[in-house]
This record gives sequence, structure tokens and C-alpha cells, in this order.
Amino acid sequence: MERGAGWWCAGARWEASGRVGLRWVGERVSGLGAGERVGFRVLGERRCLGVWRGGRWRECGRGAVLGEGGARAQCEECAALDRVRSVAADTYADDPRPYRVYLAWFGPGLVKVGITGVAREGVRLLEQGALAYCWLGRGPLMAARRAEEVVRHGLGVPDRIPYARKRAARAGGGDCRAELERVHGAARKLPGWPETLEPLPGEVVEHGGVFGLPLPYGGLVRGLRDGAVLVGTVRGVAGPDVHLDVAGEPATVVLDTRRLAGWCLAGVGEDAVTTAGLVERVGEGGEQGELF
Repeated sequence: MERGAGWWCAGARWEASGRVGLRWVGERVSGLGAGERVGFRVLGERRCLGVWRGGRWRECGRGAVLGEGGARAQCEECAALDRVRSVAADTYADDPRPYRVYLAWFGPGLVKVGITGVAREGVRLLEQGALAYCWLGRGPLMAARRAEEVVRHGLGVPDRIPYARKRAARAGGGDCRAELERVHGAARKLPGWPETLEPLPGEVVEHGGVFGLPLPYGGLVRGLRDGAVLVGTVRGVAGPDVHLDVAGEPATVVLDTRRLAGWCLAGVGEDAVTTAGLVERVGEGGEQGELF
């Protein structure tokens, strides 16, 4: 959706094919392939995206203004409406759609369990920035949810990991296949596995080539505000993070598109430069611990 002279950003959009782009409120998507230029100026205030319904954003009735640095681009009211209809809320026990239970690997010792709709294929894992994953089982929603709980309690595998830990783990290292195969085998031996959940083989899918790993970084885009300009070249994208080469910065910079969502952005010319103070060097302000 166009707002004034710019476009209203809705964050990153991943496809099962591994393609990723910046999504705008409406139908438009801008590619974020390696080597592509990203350049924009922020216009006005950050506003709530509204409620997600029928595959599109329905604008917030209050036009709520949001804080500049949060990872959620919704006001409390719209977020609450979405939570009521979410799978995580367990409010649709009779949901007829099939689900898969997965194990996602983010680095050594960082394995989580979760569920996703079969129709979404592996998009959920791309959105989370999982470096690798495997499927555990397939079946009705409540059976998938039950299996998730069995694994969580039986093996101590979390269903959430602080996002800063996921990001820090992308520098490389670790044997994803060995760790996922071990947890997959142990999970299938746990008592209480739902009978209606079809077991799936633990074939490991890796995302290193899709994300462009390894992706070390030295700074984070923190100061988005009216009039701020960011210009850079895409090095790679992992989950919601776009890793950029930015002129004047000694190392790759991370733009978290969750924090970009809700802002109205306008294009800038080839001679534009990044606003001073927009990038915070790693270690100056510390990472935030959102769960995602």
C-alpha cells in the first residue's frame, strides 16, 4: 500500500523455493538477492500494520503509532486479535488442516521443537532463520501439539529460543546432522507419542546455501526514525535479518526486517549515504532477547 510518497513495509517474505524479498502492505514484493542494492529513506511515524486476515494485512482501525525499535509491528489490540486465531493459542482444536512437527537447529546445542502447517512446506523454518531442520511427524493439529509437548518435556528441547542467540550462532561451526539425528532418534523413543501422528524420517535439510552462510556481522541497524537513510548491498539473508555491506562500516551490518515493518519507506538516489549513527556496533548496546 502506498502511503504518501513511499511504501508501507511489512517485513521479509520467504517462499518455499528459498527466494526472499521485502514485503509491502498490498501485493508488492522487492527482491533481496545477494548483491542487490538496498536504499531507502524513512518517512513519518511507525504505524501498526493491523490484523493478518485472508493472506493480507487489514489496516489497524486506530492507526496506532508504534515505538521505533520494537520487533513487533502491531499495537497490543491488533496483536491480541491475531493471537486468538493463531495455532499457538490452541483455540481451533477442530482445525482440519494437517500439520508437521519439526526439529530446528540454530547452532551447537541450539535445537528447538515446533509445528507448522503442511501447506507451508519449509517456509516457517526459513522465517525463523533455522540453519538446518528435519521433520518428526505429520498429523492433526492436536496430535502435533501433543508431540511437541512430549519432546519438550521428555528431552528438555525448548519450543522457543531467544532470537539474539540464534543470530549469534550463524558465524558457523557445529555438526547439524549429527545433533538433529540424535534428537530425532531420542524423540521417537519417548513414551506418549500420539497414535494419530505419522512418524517421518529425520532427513536433514540445510539452509547454509540459501542464507549465504557464514554471515558474521559487526553492527545492527538500531536508529530507524523519520528522515533516516540506509544504503547498502545485500550479502545474504537469514530469517528476518538482511546482512548488508554499508559504506563506512568495517564489517557487515544486520538489518532486522521485523524492526523495519510498520515504517513508510521511500527510495533514494545512487549518491545517497547512510545516516550517521544509524548503525550500532555489536557490543555497544548489547543484543535484545526477543523470542521468535
